Amino acid sequence: MSTTAPPPAGGSVIAWSQLAPGVLVIVALLLLFRDTAAAMVDIWLRSETFTHCFLVPPISLWLIWRRRERLALLPSRPVPWLLLSLAAACALWLLGALASVNAAMQVALVSLIVLSVPAVYGWAVARELTFPLLFLFFAVPFGEFLVPVMMEHTADFTVAALQASGLPVYREGLQFIIPSGSWSVVEACSGVRYLIASFMVGTLFAYLNYNGAGKRLVFMGISVLVPIVANWLRAYIIVMLGHLSNNEIAAGVDHLIYGWVFFGIVIGAMFMAGARWTDPESGLPPPWVPAWGSAPPAAAWRVAAGGVALLVATQGLLWKMDQPSGTTPKLALPAATAGWTAVPVGSDTRRWVPNFTTASAVAEAAYRPGMDVGPVNVWVGYYRDQSATRKLVTSTNSLVESGSGAIWFQVSTGSTTVPGVAGKPLAWRTAVLRGANDPAAVLAPRLRVWQLYWVDGVPITSDARAKLRLAFNRLLGRGDDGAVLLLSTPMTSDGQTAEADALLARYVQDTMMALEAALQAAKASR
Repeated sequence: MSTTAPPPAGGSVIAWSQLAPGVLVIVALLLLFRDTAAAMVDIWLRSETFTHCFLVPPISLWLIWRRRERLALLPSRPVPWLLLSLAAACALWLLGALASVNAAMQVALVSLIVLSVPAVYGWAVARELTFPLLFLFFAVPFGEFLVPVMMEHTADFTVAALQASGLPVYREGLQFIIPSGSWSVVEACSGVRYLIASFMVGTLFAYLNYNGAGKRLVFMGISVLVPIVANWLRAYIIVMLGHLSNNEIAAGVDHLIYGWVFFGIVIGAMFMAGARWTDPESGLPPPWVPAWGSAPPAAAWRVAAGGVALLVATQGLLWKMDQPSGTTPKLALPAATAGWTAVPVGSDTRRWVPNFTTASAVAEAAYRPGMDVGPVNVWVGYYRDQSATRKLVTSTNSLVESGSGAIWFQVSTGSTTVPGVAGKPLAWRTAVLRGANDPAAVLAPRLRVWQLYWVDGVPITSDARAKLRLAFNRLLGRGDDGAVLLLSTPMTSDGQTAEADALLARYVQDTMMALEAALQAAKASR
């Protein structure tokens, strides 16, 4: 039989002097990376999807405070080689800054906070704080990429449920018409905000109420599935309420209120069911050891100093590579090329204009190969000196605006490949847009749209590849110039894209060399 020495009388506490090395790293981190932290808070403020993020830091601090007596009994042994992990997180942050990827920068910021704990205080402390530290990642406003997919699935379920209820439905994209009126699945209907909030509180509930990893993972999985299915049911119920009440209820802001009430009831029921299997709290303290005095204070200070040096070096590298050019690109599209004649673009306030609002320079032109053909409209947005508020590739850049005031809707997407310069295959994203000018959806005007990015002479359709190319160019000192090229032409009949695609392919084959020359001239204009 073995025994351990009892803890000191009066309980164990951690002196502030023992916490100081880690506090130094965190303070330096928040000061040097304050722009990234401020960008996170700004998203929390302006996006209802991430309002819950304000709760994450205080909850994490509370969870740490609950463990204070256990922490005081653990040995503090710094792990110097973890400075390599801090360096990797700094590299991720730098790459995100060069590519203007806010999510990468914010994940790196939280990772630096989390990794600094085992680096400065050791593995025993980090193991005790595993959940409170990992919980901090819920503060990263991440998940908006799920919006289009979840909107599509919500529309699929709602239409199927309405048809199963005996209602005739005409659907086009995310819009559908039933006998009592028309409905549209917008971003607020995607259910992403329900999903993220449910997963966060479900994870916290599982940690506080269950001891085994298996039960925790099961409940976390349930907290993901329940809000998805609940959102589908919410959308169906709201449409049916509107239909049965002749649109007297569940219209406008009402359906958002009803949605949150319904979500609250569903989540409350989920927690009530989960509480039936709550485990008793395990409050056994670890064996007492001579804790925070077991490592020389100098070791923690050396690791903290190394961490601060890495943070300062990262900011210095970014400053060196991030000097803005201070110039505005001069962008001009060709007047006429290869049998295509320039025609007026038009001034109709309801004409389609892409939602790329922060470009450094914009050029637009329209061309016809003959009086009875076309036109093909060309819109180019050129970006230079990209930043958090001016980015070529971002979720806020899109073909159409979202919200109740939108006058164009995207009804389908796809891709195509056609011959480009010198006959080389050139890939494009494709889409069909429908205008809201006509109340009868089947008669509304339609556009066929092709899109690609141009980054330093390289045509790209992938968002991720475009981001990586921009970061690579900045690392090599080539600047961050890039552009989005959008071609569009009216569709002559509903659902027929072959004729429009043939015209756009003809335009690309005839004029892509001239467009490439215009983009190269814009890059050279400094």
